[in-house]
Amino acid sequence: MTLPVLYSFRRCPYAMRARWALLQAGLLVEWREVALRHKPECLRQASPKATVPVLVTADGNVIDESLAIMRWALQQADPCDWLGVGLAADQQGAIAALIAENDGVFKHHLDRFKYTDRYPGASRQEHQHQGEALLEAWSARIATAGWLVGERCSLADAALWPFVRQWRIADPAGFDHHPALGPLRQWLQVFLEAPGFDRLM
Repeated sequence: MTLPVLYSFRRCPYAMRARWALLQAGLLVEWREVALRHKPECLRQASPKATVPVLVTADGNVIDESLAIMRWALQQADPCDWLGVGLAADQQGAIAALIAENDGVFKHHLDRFKYTDRYPGASRQEHQHQGEALLEAWSARIATAGWLVGERCSLADAALWPFVRQWRIADPAGFDHHPALGPLRQWLQVFLEAPGFDRLM
């Protein structure tokens, strides 16, 4: 049997969320861990961008965006309806908006907060302030219903938690003691303690 090939990097949040969806769907892949400073030629041939994750399906199709990999995996099997087939249009819109917010403005602040030395002129304190404002808003959403959108896990939760984990790694004391982030901390812990987390990593 020919397995899909996944080019990944263990700690990359984009790669983590792709692997999380593959695990949720119960799909087997050939995992090729990539050294980001020495990217293999086979990765470059599959996707000229050469950024992880990249999935080469068994029939040779190349998917080189993490969200597209998540959707592809969940289209094969989605036992908990993360794609939200039964959700109302406004909830579907909220999921899309949260993912766009994470991948855009939150990732912008996360990078400059965590790797300030890579961004000359960036203020770590300012990016911390802006990033925490988004975390507080997400925490408030979770406090209302238990998850980011509605009363069960959705694609938004699956797509965002690796990035929240990255923020906590950058500032564990600040994250763990922030008074408004209690619901978000509990939410993150659900993923970190999930049976599949060790396999994910």
